[in-house]
Amino acid sequence: MNKQRAIEISESAIMKNVTYNDTPIFIQHVNEDETARIYLIGNSEQEITVPLSSLTEHP
Repeated sequence: MNKQRAIEISESAIMKNVTYNDTPIFIQHVNEDETARIYLIGNSEQEITVPLSSLTEHP
């Protein structure tokens, strides 16, 4: 996923269908170093930082 799209999704009030390793996630924050802080849907206590390239948006 490109950085600008990840920022748009993270700032949107509308939930988008984004996955990390085929698991639905929420983008908490996009970092300058092409990573994002995310958490798995249903487990907001476990935040992880992952490369933007590992995120997939589904239509």
